Amino acid sequence: MENYYLIIIVILFALAISDLIVGVSNDAVNFLNSAIGAKVTSFKVIMIFAALGVLFGAAFSSGMMEVARNGIFHPQHFSFNEIMIIFLAVMLTDVILLDLFNTFGMPTSTTVSIVFELLGSALALATIKMATDPTSLSIAEYINSSKALAIISAILLSVAISFIAGAVIQFFVRLFFSFEFTERFRYFGSVFGGIAITAITYFMLIKGLKDSIFADMIVFGEPLKEMVKHRANEIIFLSFAGWTIILQILRWLLKIDILKIIVIIGTFALAMAFAGNDLVNFIGVPLAGYESFKQFIHQPEVAFLSPENFMMGGLAAKVKTPVYFLLIAGIIMVITLWMSKKARNVVKTSVDLSRQDEGDEKFGSSPIARSIIRQTIALNNTIVSILPKGINNFINKQFDQSQYNKRMKALGKEAPAFDTLRASVNLIVSAVLIAYATSNKLPLSTTYVTFMVAMGTSLSDRAWGRESAVFRITGVLLVVLGWFFTALVALTISFGVAYLLFYTGIFGIIIMLAILGFIIWKSTRNQSKKEKTEEASTHIIESVATKGVIESCKAEIVESLSHFSSMFKGIFNSLFVEDTREMRRYYKQIQDINKKSRKLKKEMYKSVENIQDDLPEAGHYYVEVLDYLREMAHTQEFAGKIMLDHLENKHINISFAQIEELRKLKDMLCHLTDDMKSIVEIGDYERLPEIEAYSAELSDYIASLSLNQVKRIKGQQDSKKASLLYLAIIHEAKNYNSQSLSMIRSQRDFVIHK
Repeated sequence: MENYYLIIIVILFALAISDLIVGVSNDAVNFLNSAIGAKVTSFKVIMIFAALGVLFGAAFSSGMMEVARNGIFHPQHFSFNEIMIIFLAVMLTDVILLDLFNTFGMPTSTTVSIVFELLGSALALATIKMATDPTSLSIAEYINSSKALAIISAILLSVAISFIAGAVIQFFVRLFFSFEFTERFRYFGSVFGGIAITAITYFMLIKGLKDSIFADMIVFGEPLKEMVKHRANEIIFLSFAGWTIILQILRWLLKIDILKIIVIIGTFALAMAFAGNDLVNFIGVPLAGYESFKQFIHQPEVAFLSPENFMMGGLAAKVKTPVYFLLIAGIIMVITLWMSKKARNVVKTSVDLSRQDEGDEKFGSSPIARSIIRQTIALNNTIVSILPKGINNFINKQFDQSQYNKRMKALGKEAPAFDTLRASVNLIVSAVLIAYATSNKLPLSTTYVTFMVAMGTSLSDRAWGRESAVFRITGVLLVVLGWFFTALVALTISFGVAYLLFYTGIFGIIIMLAILGFIIWKSTRNQSKKEKTEEASTHIIESVATKGVIESCKAEIVESLSHFSSMFKGIFNSLFVEDTREMRRYYKQIQDINKKSRKLKKEMYKSVENIQDDLPEAGHYYVEVLDYLREMAHTQEFAGKIMLDHLENKHINISFAQIEELRKLKDMLCHLTDDMKSIVEIGDYERLPEIEAYSAELSDYIASLSLNQVKRIKGQQDSKKASLLYLAIIHEAKNYNSQSLSMIRSQRDFVIHK
C-alpha cells in the first residue's frame, strides 16, 4: 500500500517540474514585457537579470506551503487517501490548463488556477463523502467558499485599479516629458529615477522579502519585516535622496541612460518577487503531498491507521520547505525562461497589445469593443470642447508622435514596441500597487496588475489609435475574460478528475497521464507548426527587401502553385474513394496554406515598405499577386471544406458519371497549375497564349459540366446532396481558373515592363 502512495508522490514531483515549466512560461510576462517591449538592451542581458531575480527570489523564499493550507478546504476532515487524490487531481489539471493558455499566448494567473483547482477537487471529494457516508459533515464544513469569493473580488479590484492607475500616471508623466524627453531628462532625469528606483526598492522590501529567510533577521534591534513596516517613511526618504544623488553623479561621469537602469532594476525586482512568493503555486501542492506521506508513514505503529482512516489535521500547521527544494525549483525556472518558446509567445501577446504602432493585430473586433470606442470618442469630444484651446494645443503638442514615429521607422524591425519612459512607468506603477496591496493584506494578483498597468499606459500614450483600438480592446477583453474562465475551468476539470481518480484508482491515473502527455505533445507540435509558418512569412517579408520583389514573388508563386496542384490531386482522389481520413489530412494542409496566405496579406504593408524606392510599380504588383494567391488558396479551401463535410456527414457519394467528369476536371486543373508553375519558374512568358487557350478550354469544359448536371437533376439521376456538392465544386474550379489566369498575366506584365 505504501508503494502505491510512493508512486503518487513521484508522479506529483514529476508534475511539479512540468508545472514549473508551463507556469513560468505563463508568468514570465509579469516581469519581461516592459524590458522586451522597450528593447532596453539585448535579449540575453534582459534574461540574465530576470534569471538572477528568479534565483534570488527562490533562494530567499521561506517556501511556506500557503496554497495547500490556506483555508480552501479543511484538511482535518479528509483522510490521507482523499488528500492524495485531491493533490493529484490539482496537479494534473494545472499542467493541462496552463499549457493550453501558453499555447494560445494568453497570460493568466497561476494563483487563481491553483486555488480553484484545490476548490474543485476538494469539492468533489466532499460530495462523494456526503453521498456515501450518512454521518458526513455539511459542505460548508469541508469547504471554505469565502476564499473563492475573495479571489473573484481580487480579479475585479486588480483589473480596475491597475488599469486606471497606469492610464492616469502615464498621462501626467507623458504630459510633462512628452515623446521628446531627452532634453528635459538632462534636468529632471535623476529626480524621476530617484522616485522610480525608490518605489522599486520599497517594493522589493515589502513584496520580495516579506516572507524570506531574512524576514526575521534583527536590524536596528527589531526583525527586518517589522523595521520596514515601522520605518517606512525613513526608508522611502533616504532611498529617494540616495538614488537621486547616485544617478546624477553617474549621469555626469558615465553618461548613463537612467531609464534603462530603471527598467533593468524593475525587471530584476519583479522576477525576484515572483519567484519568492509565487513559487509555491507550482511546488506547494506536491510538497504538501510529500508532507502528508511523511505524516502517514510516521504515525505510531501501535495504532497504525489505514489510508482511508488516517485524517490529515497535521496539514493545517505551517511547514517550512527545505532550501534545496527551492533552489532546484529556481534552477528549473531559469532554464525554462531561456528555453521556452511558449514564454515568448505569452510575452508577445502583452507586448503586441501595448505597442505604440498598429503592429500585427492578432485579435479581431467585437461589438463590445466598438461600443466602447464610440462612447470614448464621444466623451473625448466633450472634454475637448470644454477645455480652453490653449490647453488642448499644449496637450496635443506633448503627445505629438511625428518625430518619434520617424525615428522608429528608420530603425525598421529593430524598433521597440514602446519607449523606455513608458516601460519605466509600467514597472514603477506595478511595483507600487503590489507593495501597497501586500502591506495592507489586499489580495492583488501580480499577473493582473502588471498586464492591466501595461494596457492603461498604452491607452494614455495614444497607442490605441483609430486603426488599432477595436482590436486592442477586444484583445484585452478576451484576456480578462480568460482570467474568469480560468477559475471556472480549473474548478470544473479538477472536480471531474478527482471523481475519476477516486473511482478508478491506478487505472484512472494512467488514463490521465496519457491524456496529459497527448495534450502537451499536441500543443508542442502545434506551436512548432505555428512558428514555422511565422518564420516562412517573415522570411518572405525580408526577402522582398534583400532579393527584390520580383525574385521573392516568383519563389512564392512557384511554391504556392506546387501546393495547389498536390492538394487538388489529394482532395479529388479522396472524394472518389470516400476516404474521409485522407480528406481530413489534405484539408488540414490546405488550411495551413490558406493561413500562410492570410498572414502574407496581413503583412503586406510591411513588405511594401521594404520595397526599394526605385521600383514604384513593384508595390502595386506585389499587392496584386498576394490578392490572387489569397483568392486561389481560399477557393481551394472552400472546395476541400464542402468535400470533407459531404464525406463526414456520410451522404450518398457522387455517381460514376460525376466521378469521371470530375476526374477530368482535376487533371485539367493540375495541368493548368503545373504549366503556370513552369512558366513562372523559367520566365518563359511567350508561352502565355498557350495558357490562355487552355484556360478558355477549361472554362468551356466547366460550363458543359454545369449543363450536364442540370440535365441529370431534371432526370433525377443523382441525389440532392451529391448534386449540390458537384455544382459547388465546379463553381470553385471556375473561380480558381479565373484567379490563376489573372495572376499569371499580372506576373507577365510586371516582368516584361521591368
